[in-house]
Amino acid sequence: MSSLWLLTLLLALSQALPFEQKGFWDFTLDDGLLMMNDEEASGSDTTSGVPDLDSVTPTFSAMCPFGCHCHLRVVQCSDLGLKTVPKEISPDTTLLDLQNNDISELRKDDFKGLQHLYALVLVNNKISKIHEKAFSPLRKLQKLYISKNHLVEIPPNLPSSLVELRIHDNRIRKVPKGVFSGLRNMNCIEMGGNPLENSGFEPGAFDGLKLNYLRISEAKLTGIPKDLPETLNELHLDHNKIQAIELEDLLRYSKLYRLGLSHNQIRMIENGSLSFLPTLRELHLDNNKLSRVPAGLPDLKLLQPITPTQTGTEWEEWSVALGPDDENPQSHPLCPQVVYLHSNNITKVGINDFCPMGFGVKRAYYNGISLFNNPVPYWEVQPATFRCVTDRLAIQFGNYKK
Repeated sequence: MSSLWLLTLLLALSQALPFEQKGFWDFTLDDGLLMMNDEEASGSDTTSGVPDLDSVTPTFSAMCPFGCHCHLRVVQCSDLGLKTVPKEISPDTTLLDLQNNDISELRKDDFKGLQHLYALVLVNNKISKIHEKAFSPLRKLQKLYISKNHLVEIPPNLPSSLVELRIHDNRIRKVPKGVFSGLRNMNCIEMGGNPLENSGFEPGAFDGLKLNYLRISEAKLTGIPKDLPETLNELHLDHNKIQAIELEDLLRYSKLYRLGLSHNQIRMIENGSLSFLPTLRELHLDNNKLSRVPAGLPDLKLLQPITPTQTGTEWEEWSVALGPDDENPQSHPLCPQVVYLHSNNITKVGINDFCPMGFGVKRAYYNGISLFNNPVPYWEVQPATFRCVTDRLAIQFGNYKK
């Protein structure tokens, strides 16, 4: 039973949204990327995936830093006002929680002997300096959460075993070429909340990475960064200052199925830009300055049959209701797609803005279209405009205030 408890704990270390852990046991509430998926995403059999049950057999080491709580191979030292990484950490520790302390520096030997560490949580400290060899002993580290610190650069020499890096809400302004060199297992980077501008990304900064997930929200981007990994399935650039999407901006991201561009200043999306995203199934363009529905939505008709995850407050706000024959999205020839366009300046919705023209045309079926808080005279919109929407309740108009 103890082995099962620890395995369950480790299976829940990731989540799609920025990491905001209030307490140590919140690990058990996370519902993002599972360790089961790490092996597939990283392409490695040696450092990814669920550890075998023998490796999580309970140990009863007497080593536990003063004031910390130690159970099995989990060491919790959060909220203790620590100035440095504590000593006397058992070498068989798998998860080390040091969040909400006053640690300002990671020194060369702070993690010496912790070769079995899987997850390291350093969120909400005052870390501004990291020794270039601080992470060298951590040969099996897969999860590094070091958000809400004072870092001005991405730490050097990250462990090659790393799968997930959460480094948002720091003071990073530059991503140099080679900083991610050798990280062939990495599939998730969360680096939002840093004062990053487009010029801060050196050419080749992401070379060699095969990411599935990248978030650079709440930064200072004025356009989509160049040369991001073409393996991306999810790209989140919300809360920036992006003003336009040009034709070549999305050219290399044919594997995207979720694109987040909400809360920017986008006025224009060049015709044909969306045609490079054949598998897109969720598009966030809400809270921008669009005056029309983006061209190209009817052409997104090659979506793959992936069951959409319907989570988050936005989805609940305009709740999609499927009809009795549409309970299973897989019953459609193509996976339903969701488009968020609310809170823009859209004044007109054309009959062919969402659905392709003609009969017998292979098309995407929409599970949701949000158009509320736009100056659209909805009584003028023709019903045939939404002929490829699964249910009339999936369309949200109204609530516009000047």
